[in-house]
Amino acid sequence: MRGSVDLNSDLGEGAGTDAAIMPLITSANIACGGHAGNESTMRSGVELAMRNKVAVGAHPGYPDRERFGRVALDMPASELSEAVRRQIDAILGIASRLGARLSHVKAHGALYNQAERDAAVARTILMGIQAASGGSDLVVFAPPGSAMHTEAEGLGMHVAREGFIDRAYEPDGTLRPRTLAGALITDPAAAAAQALSFVRDGGTRATDGTFLELEVDTLCVHGDTPGAPEIVRAVREAFAAAKVKVAPFRA
Repeated sequence: MRGSVDLNSDLGEGAGTDAAIMPLITSANIACGGHAGNESTMRSGVELAMRNKVAVGAHPGYPDRERFGRVALDMPASELSEAVRRQIDAILGIASRLGARLSHVKAHGALYNQAERDAAVARTILMGIQAASGGSDLVVFAPPGSAMHTEAEGLGMHVAREGFIDRAYEPDGTLRPRTLAGALITDPAAAAAQALSFVRDGGTRATDGTFLELEVDTLCVHGDTPGAPEIVRAVREAFAAAKVKVAPFRA
């Protein structure tokens, strides 16, 4: 069993759960103007993270607020890379002015899912990260063994392998699409059991019952999952009972 693990959440997206979730996590991925977020919400998110001693991360997505960044856009690589850079620099500037350090980057939605399978998309995102101020020093959150994981390590970047507490997995190791039944895990006890499986067993069960070996450094619950605060609270209680320490990822 792992002795410790990072616990992260995608926040600043208007779900109204940030204040309840932030005290329970160790890393916050804050939307930075692509799929959601603006200067005011970024500032609020960074301030809330600082008060709770939570690591601040950028959460860039496709610039598509209408569909919340959950549909892949056909963008030239140069435009996508620049969109990622702009979003990271936006929150980095706010964090710097508030005296906070930006520690990591996690792509959002369709961008994250594409980079899991497509090395070209992964490289484009990583180019945007590296083009941001101090981007080469930022930790990249990515699925273990994914194209993003491989490409980031190939560039000498630090990677935190990520698993999901509130999402079901397909037999190939990808997340079950949100359009399919059972994609979300909203029962706190079931989510806590999945979190424990990651740290205790080194993976989780897929929808067909097969066991997926997925070594992770950080575990995510989405801020907009129904009952997200209750899910994170149940996970923290389960970890405490199992003597699993929750701490920010350190490269």
